[in-house]
Amino acid sequence: MLKAIIVEDETISRDILSGYLLKYCPDVQLCAATASVSEGLLAIQQHQPDIVFLDVEMPKANGFDLLEQAGSITFDTIFVTAFSHYAIKALNYSAAYYILKPVSIDELITAIDKIKQNRSKQQVATHTRVLLENIKTPQASLHKMVLPLQDGFEVVQIKDIVHCKANDNFTDFHFSGKSKKMICRPLRFYEELLADSGFMRVHKSHLINLDHIVKYTRGKGGQLTMSDGSVIDVSPNKKDELMDKFEKGR
Repeated sequence: MLKAIIVEDETISRDILSGYLLKYCPDVQLCAATASVSEGLLAIQQHQPDIVFLDVEMPKANGFDLLEQAGSITFDTIFVTAFSHYAIKALNYSAAYYILKPVSIDELITAIDKIKQNRSKQQVATHTRVLLENIKTPQASLHKMVLPLQDGFEVVQIKDIVHCKANDNFTDFHFSGKSKKMICRPLRFYEELLADSGFMRVHKSHLINLDHIVKYTRGKGGQLTMSDGSVIDVSPNKKDELMDKFEKGR
């Protein structure tokens, strides 16, 4: 049985989530449903929960403030939030669990199932640290991300990613130093996530870091030589976009 608390300032949202947990999540014991960061911190101290359902935006202090003030993080966090591009981007960079409002029962159950499968104090602490670092960083310069591996996860510097290659429902990440990691998410996920960090999808199978281009060779679409020595084809329909990025200084 997993102990949980809710930190959510909206009464209706708090009641709906409480009802869903009681009705659809028999493995979760709801210990408290609080309306503010200060109440949430007290509930965390009192109940030592396994999961905290945390609203991102609340009056006076937000969900990230709670994590800052909670000290040593031993609980998994499921963020409950209305859509915010930057908040969602930061959550995705840190591989955090989140549910968009209005809460979907299926998404709630999926998030809890993932936590049950992957509970690890080391993972909780690392994901939270990366998330808080990224939240404090200007949007254009998020610098770290958590990559889910088949046997755990790895924290990487975004600047060290040279290119990414589609591998069925996985993605092969190629790094400076010629190391490679197979990541448990499709390339399209990282195409969207890294779009504002100097990456471009130049081919149906390739997402590249523009900062790691060493040479462009002309052709129908052309080819890129990357800093790790790899040569990547550019799709003809991506050639103009690529040239335009370089003309505008990326």
